[in-house]
Amino acid sequence: MNIGVFFGSQSPEHDVSIITGTLIATELVKSGHNVIPVYISKKGEWFISSQLSELSFFKSSNYEEKLKDFGGYSLNLNKSIGRIVFERKGLFKNEKVAIDLAFPAFHGQNGEDGTIQGLFEFVNIAYVGCGVLSSALTMDKVWTKLIYQRFNIPTTKFINFTKEQWLSNSVNIIEEIKSNFAWPVFVKPARLGSSIGIAKVKTEKDLETSIEVALHYDSKVLVEESVEDLMDITVAVKGGSSPVTSEIQESDFSSDFFSYEDKYLKEGGAQTGNAQKRIVIPARLEENITDKIKETALEIYKIFECTGTARVDFLYNKTYKKFYANEINTLPGTLYHHLWKASNVEFSVFLEELIDTALKTHNSKNSYTKTFSSEILNKITPGKGKM
Repeated sequence: MNIGVFFGSQSPEHDVSIITGTLIATELVKSGHNVIPVYISKKGEWFISSQLSELSFFKSSNYEEKLKDFGGYSLNLNKSIGRIVFERKGLFKNEKVAIDLAFPAFHGQNGEDGTIQGLFEFVNIAYVGCGVLSSALTMDKVWTKLIYQRFNIPTTKFINFTKEQWLSNSVNIIEEIKSNFAWPVFVKPARLGSSIGIAKVKTEKDLETSIEVALHYDSKVLVEESVEDLMDITVAVKGGSSPVTSEIQESDFSSDFFSYEDKYLKEGGAQTGNAQKRIVIPARLEENITDKIKETALEIYKIFECTGTARVDFLYNKTYKKFYANEINTLPGTLYHHLWKASNVEFSVFLEELIDTALKTHNSKNSYTKTFSSEILNKITPGKGKM
């Protein structure tokens, strides 16, 4: 079985995806799998080569020049039935690459948001992780919070608006925030991760600027009330119909919020598990609160019909001992393998579980009838479109 690991893509989280993709590919090769790395550049070009499984390749100063040797592939939809087939013209004959199972490692737009999952569904190939609907819904912070409200899951107070609404009605939007929200507030692009474009706003003076910055990354903005005396906590979930949770991670940060620098740069990054001084596993929570947060994480996972794995983030107010569901990440950076390891699940075992779940999910989908016989074409009057 050829496993295609897909990563990169046109997203502000492109570089984080490279880290995740090469980590997965390297570990799968160690486990004896036949791995085909598929890298999508920031320009949207597709490249395929076993050399792309190594992070060191992308650390090279001239890696973009080297990529030219691995390009020229095009998707052959006629042959992509139950698998994905890429072809390129060779010197003497066409080269073909066939993938039997897809392992997406994208973050953010154009990959984690259900777009690549739609391609996998279209060609009917098994793929790791959440499906189209759950991927698309959880990528949108606004829809995520609306669904939280529908199922009475505690979340922070918020308002959302589009770029068009802001351009035509910014004065009223600012007034609504001033009248109904307590400072500070968070301003976020609605469909972006890794804390990119996010600002913690403490005064009206900085509000408009922060909204303009968020609108550079997305056409929809979320403004939500901040949780103070904060503990930032995370639960990873894995599985299909009977999911299980990891331990709870508590993340320390030095700025006003868990920033991109805290997540990926300072001391190697808390999100990657390298900045060990910045994470506490298990989180310093009372047992009853720990249990309730894990229960809520499982409830959220099921509500959004997640499968494979996801990460659920919570905001915990230490003074009032109250938690709020924050974001859901259906393709967490590095798959949060460090948290699973701290929960006594080795990375190699975790990847095998993800592949097994993907195959079971795929087989289940294919057990349902996808065709329907009818006489409708014989009943249509030619040229009129009427029965």
